[in-house]
Amino acid sequence: MGLLTDPRAGTGKTIKFLLKREKQLCFLLYIGGVICTMFLAVPAFNDHTYFSENALLPGLVTKESNLENTSKQFYAKLLHEMERYPNSMPYAWLSAKFNQLHLDTFVHNFSLTYPFKKQKFVGQNIYGIVRAPKAASTEAIIVSVPFRPMNSIYLSTAPSVALLLAFAKFCRKQKYWAKDIIFLITEHEQLGMQAWLDAYHGVTSGQEGVLVAGDLPGHAGSIQAAINLELHAMKISSVDVKVEGLNGQLPNLDLFNLAQNMIAKEEIQKTFQRRVDSTDTNELRKWWYQFNTLMTMIATQATGIPSGNHGLFHRFGIEAVTLEGFEKTGKSSEVNFYHVGRVVESMVRSLNNLLERFHQSYFFYLLPSTDRYISISLYMRPLVLIVASLFIKAFSIWQKLQSPVLQNGDKKNVQIQNVKVKRFDIGNIASEILWAHIFGVCLLLSPQMFTSVGRQIWNLRTEDSIYFGNVVATVLTLLWPLYSRRSVKYKNALLVCVIASVELATALICIAMCNFSLALLAASVYVPAALLSTPRQGSAPGFRVLLYILWILLHPFVASSIIIMGYTYLNFPGESFLSLIFRGYHATKQAFVFSIIDSMIYGNWFYNVTTTVMLPIWLLFWNIICLKNTP
Repeated sequence: MGLLTDPRAGTGKTIKFLLKREKQLCFLLYIGGVICTMFLAVPAFNDHTYFSENALLPGLVTKESNLENTSKQFYAKLLHEMERYPNSMPYAWLSAKFNQLHLDTFVHNFSLTYPFKKQKFVGQNIYGIVRAPKAASTEAIIVSVPFRPMNSIYLSTAPSVALLLAFAKFCRKQKYWAKDIIFLITEHEQLGMQAWLDAYHGVTSGQEGVLVAGDLPGHAGSIQAAINLELHAMKISSVDVKVEGLNGQLPNLDLFNLAQNMIAKEEIQKTFQRRVDSTDTNELRKWWYQFNTLMTMIATQATGIPSGNHGLFHRFGIEAVTLEGFEKTGKSSEVNFYHVGRVVESMVRSLNNLLERFHQSYFFYLLPSTDRYISISLYMRPLVLIVASLFIKAFSIWQKLQSPVLQNGDKKNVQIQNVKVKRFDIGNIASEILWAHIFGVCLLLSPQMFTSVGRQIWNLRTEDSIYFGNVVATVLTLLWPLYSRRSVKYKNALLVCVIASVELATALICIAMCNFSLALLAASVYVPAALLSTPRQGSAPGFRVLLYILWILLHPFVASSIIIMGYTYLNFPGESFLSLIFRGYHATKQAFVFSIIDSMIYGNWFYNVTTTVMLPIWLLFWNIICLKNTP
């Protein structure tokens, strides 16, 4: 409190240096943060993965399974059933197979009420339980597969279902299980998994009345870990381990290490982000390759969308990964389900050895390859450097407001004289901040209104109503300085700039605690723009025009559209320009709807954070650079 009340505060050499070299220091910190991020892929700034939980006993398990022939038999019969039911899951056949294997078999019914049209969809999950013969059903392990019918737009998971059935047959005959094993086949991708998890734990993760999970007819013990299988062929060339979960959550690093270790022991090509580890002897090229792998993970994690069904387990304290196997392409070697089955067996048996929940190793990490990791103690430093520049800018402006900087004849010597500070217009400042945040909350609650108005007046589809509603909202925010036509005192605008900078910095740090990747990407683009943004007073017109263009591009709606357009170009590089624009336009509309739906069903907070945090901060900075100032 002394710094705030002492009239001599701000006269020290350090403060004088900050006030004199504020801009240079801020941009030096930002550039340093970006460079440190790039250095994370250098071996000196990461480490080899290792096991913290010795109770897993990885590699000490004597594998006994040979699931190749059994999987082939189940696969042939399953394909026949799928041809009979090309649009749905063969519930009766799957239930019959579980019963024939003498599993405790149950059917779980769930429904989804589409929030914008009040349409109702139904689905079913099939699961069977192998009870632990030497325990009291207090703990459980899950092996799951998302069922995809023949007309699905995604790659088939029929081989995964065949392997699951073969492994269930093998497990039923063993007597060493200390945990229940749940074999789960879900319908409608992540909807089925979310409904099953909600029903198992008796909770509702999203909005009430949207995803109705129903009740489960049978339970097992407390779930310790889960393995989700997405094998797309009976003979595969590689297995990719997917870890990204809902809202950027990750499983315990030991589980990822276990999967990679078991895959390597079976001499299967292991990948991460569908990229094989680099064996290049050139250190520069190897670093660039690993840096691209790292950035791919950051881009995937930043969306907050799970990369597989495993990602929905993390919010319940359940460690889970997805093993995705791809069909052989080119000259790559291939393996059959004898090897893949032994990977699943060794992982489940290692998990069976656990005496307690995963609690050692890391829950916060980044991965540049399959066998190296970056701990939170290292990857937080670049973000702290970037965010620190915002605090320095805010502190510098605040000091100038308290003690205006006056330069004498010698420009090298800076003297700070305490003067009587005029009172701020608190009402004007509070109004500026309050209305910006109210607008964000209104936009968060607007999808239902956009949809209703668009359907009733113009008979628009849901995606069109939401898209054009956001377009209108974006235009209103961009035109705010024109129709407001009000001037703000320069010192009041400076104080708003201080508050906006501190809020942006604080928001980025808070986001990083849950989803570091999202915070890092947001900081990389918003911080330099925020450092350049000050109330207009004597700045060059050309610079202001560039600043306007920069902030227009950084509007959350515009920035999202640009990113989706770029993603469309990367996936369809051979398309014509008009075709890319058309594809990107449709992809943008669908992305907005999906982000809203995800927040309602799964509790994904990407849309919520964008509208209630990032948009109000954007509005504050936009008003700062656009509003006319008076002395």
